[in-house]
Amino acid sequence: MKMIKIFLLIIIIPSLFQSCTNEAIIEDHREPAATNTSISKRIESYDLWYIDYNATEGSGNIPFITRAFTISFLNGALYTNNNLAGIGSTGNGFGTRVGAYNYNSNSIRVFHDVYGTFELQISQLTKNKIRLYDPFRKVSYYLIGYQRSNFDYDKLFNDNIHYFLQEYKAWEKVYTSRIGALNDFDKENFIQFLAGGTDKRFRSSKDSPRTNVNNIYWDFTGLYGISNNLNPYTKKLTLDYDFWGNESFTLSVINDHRIRLFHNTSGTTYEFEGRGFIEYLRLTVSKAKTDVEK
Repeated sequence: MKMIKIFLLIIIIPSLFQSCTNEAIIEDHREPAATNTSISKRIESYDLWYIDYNATEGSGNIPFITRAFTISFLNGALYTNNNLAGIGSTGNGFGTRVGAYNYNSNSIRVFHDVYGTFELQISQLTKNKIRLYDPFRKVSYYLIGYQRSNFDYDKLFNDNIHYFLQEYKAWEKVYTSRIGALNDFDKENFIQFLAGGTDKRFRSSKDSPRTNVNNIYWDFTGLYGISNNLNPYTKKLTLDYDFWGNESFTLSVINDHRIRLFHNTSGTTYEFEGRGFIEYLRLTVSKAKTDVEK
């Protein structure tokens, strides 16, 4: 009888050990839960997050994202680049501080100074690409991370130059070259590029120079278009004047508040200065997709 008991113990005990071992192996393979520390390292490891608007999913809208070119998360402070005028220098390249944020499990809570609180779920897609999803507004944004040292501010500016033209209430003519044939555009002293997307409406005025920007009488409203030139630092600007046809210019930017228009037909060069800077202009999501890495 003792021999039978001993024999049964020899069989049963290894089985018990095997069962415990199997349970321990399963326990070890469980995925660790995301922590606030891992999320913060992921988000704050890049200076700038460029918003890829072409990849946006859903019909909802998060205003502080749709009005920005880039977002930065800096030790609890939220920065955005909303305007092209001054981009690369404003806030040392980060832009303007617009709020604060903190982390929850696998999400970020944003406290915007104007638009309030947003709870955004974060998914990491690649090393430098994340998805921000707002379950309340049913919209997803895709962000690409860059360091300031390899972010091409100039290319971003050039690819979205129509927004730069819209960032002033009016452009006042301050210079006309002596060289060039007389033409109808010589009489125009102010131009305004109306906000609302890519190639939209413009207005022009023959009011006297130095007229207050809020008192300008706009003589004409028409459509304008911007297209690429062979020279990557210039654009072709077309102003559609119904009664005398299209006016074609080569557009170049002198600085953050001054542009040059070369009239392609007459050979006349004009320079305009921006009046009445408009901050936080971005109203739509139809920004140009661009590779902004140097």
